[in-house]
Amino acid sequence: MSDDKSIFEVCVDTHGSNLSVELLQCVSDTTEAARSSLTSGVDTFYLIYAGALVFFMQVGFAMLCAGSIREKNVKNVLLWNLLDSAGGAIGFWSVGYAFAYGGDDINKGKVSHPHSNRGRRSYQSTPNLFLLSLSWPLALFRHRRAPPKMVQTFIGNAGFFLTGDTDMEFWFFQFAFACALSSIVAGTIAERCKMTAYLCYSIFLCGFVYPVAAHSFWSVNGFLSPFAKEPLWGSGAIDLAGSGPVHMTGGVAALVMAIVLGPRKGRFYDEDGVPLEEPKAMGPHSVSLQFLGTFALWFGWYGFNPGSTLKISTAELGDVASLVAVNTTLGAAAGALSGMFTSTILDERKTGVYQWDTTAAMNGCLTGLVGITAGCATVEPWAAFIIGLVSGWVYLAASALILRFKIDDAVDAIPVHMFGGAWGVISTGLFTNANRLAVAGGSTDNIGWFYEWGRGSGNFTLIGIQLLAVLFVFGWTAGIFTPFCLVLKFLNWLRIDPLEEEVGMDISRHKGPAYESEGSSAEAIRELSASRRNLMDSSNSGRGFKGKSFKRETPAENNSIGAKPADEPKPEDKSADAEEAMA
Repeated sequence: MSDDKSIFEVCVDTHGSNLSVELLQCVSDTTEAARSSLTSGVDTFYLIYAGALVFFMQVGFAMLCAGSIREKNVKNVLLWNLLDSAGGAIGFWSVGYAFAYGGDDINKGKVSHPHSNRGRRSYQSTPNLFLLSLSWPLALFRHRRAPPKMVQTFIGNAGFFLTGDTDMEFWFFQFAFACALSSIVAGTIAERCKMTAYLCYSIFLCGFVYPVAAHSFWSVNGFLSPFAKEPLWGSGAIDLAGSGPVHMTGGVAALVMAIVLGPRKGRFYDEDGVPLEEPKAMGPHSVSLQFLGTFALWFGWYGFNPGSTLKISTAELGDVASLVAVNTTLGAAAGALSGMFTSTILDERKTGVYQWDTTAAMNGCLTGLVGITAGCATVEPWAAFIIGLVSGWVYLAASALILRFKIDDAVDAIPVHMFGGAWGVISTGLFTNANRLAVAGGSTDNIGWFYEWGRGSGNFTLIGIQLLAVLFVFGWTAGIFTPFCLVLKFLNWLRIDPLEEEVGMDISRHKGPAYESEGSSAEAIRELSASRRNLMDSSNSGRGFKGKSFKRETPAENNSIGAKPADEPKPEDKSADAEEAMA
């Protein structure tokens, strides 16, 4: 259609100006095509913009990690966060996206009922052994009859290296998710992990571990997916933006790496291996960077959660995205307040002094964000507040727990993401509202357990699926990541040399410290002091104050007539010279 002609004029040129069925049909079809094109463009822009916000979270991870560790390892952890994006992009482009969504077909993987003669028994894809072993017995217990055999794919199998027909905007959005997951582990293993191990794990996590989890939750062929033709138990797991497949997966990977890698030198044991009475504090070296990272992550979450609606071009989708943004805000705010005030109350009971813990506030906020991520489209705002409130308590309890087990997590990523992610998935099974679920496009046969009570039912289906999802994420990630880390340890690719750890990664591996501080020489300070004194004397003599100095004097000197000026400072007395230079 020409830019300078209206739809009607174009149709008139084709079918003439006389009113006819063909002319009206042309106007209708062309208008619909233009509307569809505009809708597609709006949705594409929305997803790209949301993906950019999610990618901006890498800045948050980098600043939070850098601020939380010691100064001698800042360059190392910043480079790691950059390599998360670089290595993650290559891994997700080559195989990750294909494993997650490649070959999606809503009719693929189905076989006939075992007691029916209809159709031929055909296995078009790899059977999901986890589904066969766990979900069928539970379904038998619930329905008390033989269920139809449903075989979904365990992993995608097409579109490697982005070959074939791929929605590029969706790939970009999912790539940002994969990078965010990889960065979760960076802070946990900071200050003691080799670069080789980090590159290997980043590619492995983005290229295989996360794609399998994402496939199970969000692919139309995933066994937990609510988008399947026949979802598990008629519902599937509800997780809009990834409390389970993103945050909990990253948290479990961080837990495995922290255990296999071991704590930082001197964190829990002295040089002789004797346990310390209290863990040695290591960092943070910059609270300012920590807060900057926290705010950047909170900001990026407005792409992470609302963007997971994937589209925005209708009023209904706009309402869902708006609710998601509100719930995300309330979850973060409640988590921050819950974490900080609860920590303050606990400290006051121990010490008798009120102290406001910035770390508890920041990580409580992040745990609230993680906790609301799964159910942000299906719970009411008041429920989002409660989920955030409990998230702060989950963080504090989990942080104390890993310290008790002497697990060294430099940034508390395990409490925030693993425990917070598990709580997010479970809370969705408790608070999901039927009306919100219907608007979001889900089946309302099974809703949150608390709402099931309101129906006069004890239907445990949805919360049961959510619990199964938590078990799957933990089992899959720990089961595949543990041998991977043990192989790295066996090859001596995992942990740096103890001397390098003592000196710091920046000096030992990155050509110098992150912060260069060149002190001024004593000679330069004396010259500056002398020049300032001469300048002041010249200025005073021009104003009739000859011989009078503006330097600081004691009261005795001021009241003594003819008092001698103070002796010149000794050459090595830099502080006196510096004080005169600043006068």
